[in-house]
Parts: sequence; C-alpha cells; structure tokens
Amino acid sequence: MDFPIQEYCERTGAPQDGPLNVERLEELQRAQIYAMPFENFDIQLGRGIDLTPDHLVDKLIRHRRGGYCFELNGLFLRVLRYLGFEARAALARVHVRGDPTGRGHQLSLVSIADRDWVVDVGFGGPGPRKPILLEHNVESRHDGRVLRLTQHELGHMLQQKVDGTWNDVYSFDLTPVLANDIAYGNHFTSTHPSSFFTTSRVAVRAYPDGQSTLFNFRCATSRGDNDEVEELPNDECYLSILRERFGIELDSSYEDLASVEA
Repeated sequence: MDFPIQEYCERTGAPQDGPLNVERLEELQRAQIYAMPFENFDIQLGRGIDLTPDHLVDKLIRHRRGGYCFELNGLFLRVLRYLGFEARAALARVHVRGDPTGRGHQLSLVSIADRDWVVDVGFGGPGPRKPILLEHNVESRHDGRVLRLTQHELGHMLQQKVDGTWNDVYSFDLTPVLANDIAYGNHFTSTHPSSFFTTSRVAVRAYPDGQSTLFNFRCATSRGDNDEVEELPNDECYLSILRERFGIELDSSYEDLASVEA
C-alpha cells in the first residue's frame, strides 16, 4: 500500500520511525489530534464528504484541512496499517444527546501483543486522546479528562466522568466493518436533513490543556483555568476567525456557506 508517510509526519509532527508499541500509537494519535481540526465545512459548502484515499490525502495533508470522523479516522487507519500496526475500523452509536444514533461514528481497534486498544482521532468533543485499553471499568486520565469503557447491551460503552457522574459518549461492538458499512454511515451523516452535521457549523481544535469549540456563531475556548466565549460575525470576517482559531482555510467566500441559526 502506497502512502505519503513523510508528508503526513511533516503535517502532524509525528516521527516517521519507531517501534509498533502502545507508546508509539499514543504518540501518533496525539500528533494527529493536535494538528488536524475536527470540522464539517465541506458539508456546509455543499461539497459532501469524499472518502477516497487520494482525496483524503489531498484535503487533510496537502491542503491542511480538517474533517470529521470518517475522514480523520479513515486517514489514521491507513497510517497505522502502512506503518505495520494490526488495525481495523469499528462503527459506533453516539449517545451524547440521549437516544443513540445509528452507527454514524468511525473509530479504530488496534491489537498489540495480544491486547486490544480503542483509538479515535475524530470525535471532536469528549473523545479519547490516547489509546483506551479494551477492558471494562479501567479509568484513563489524560488531558484533564477521565474516560472508561463499560459493558452495555449494545456492546462496549465509552463514558466520560464529569463532576462525579459518568456520561455515555458512544457504544460500539466488534462486528466486522466493511467498506460499504462506512459508505452507508458517511452518506447518512453527511447528507440526511436530521443529521447534526448538515444543520450546524462545527469545529474543534484540540490542545494538551484544553480545546476551542465552534458551534455556528459561538466559539468557546478552554485552556487550563481560562475560559473564553466569543460570538462570531455573520460576514466575511467569520472566515478569518476560522483560520486564526482553528487553522481552517476555506477556498471559498463566506456567501458559499449554508445559512445556520445564530
């Protein structure tokens, strides 16, 4: 399998060489999360989401854009396999709004020395930023968040602990995932009128000590003990803030974006 690994490592800052162990996996995961923002602006521009390998390389690496789960985790899965990791895709149901969605979130499962790890570079909000061991009730503390996996009727549930309460994030099982499963999930998520991504502008830029989150016209940044909220203008200046806060450079005018509610 051909892959421009040098360009990818230059884009993310990850080293090109290293052992196939959990420490290297975490290093790769963190590098991509901090370098590539989570965002859905191609959907908001009416372009849809193209998951072909050449398009993902061109968009995420060469044009230095971000993407959402099917793009970010799709690219990362190619990286892992190219480097020699034993990795495969999984599909999850998102629970953060209460009722679970369909299988509209892609993540990766990686096997190292007979142990399995959940790896995700494309959830955006409360997702993991380091590999999570596929064992139940083992807390993972990193980047100011606490996560764990638990047994659930839908398989395995990722939970985040907030103010002493465990909140459901997403559930997944170990059913094999085919390319057409991903195509179905991506099509619904990027086109259906009930999908969150077709009705809202979303972006997340991760930092080791926090993140910046955009929802339509509200930009919230939390870093360490500092919190800041900013209302973005409904004009061309929006694109400048998008570039400065999130590193997202759109090759279009502001008028090309779909209208959203303030």
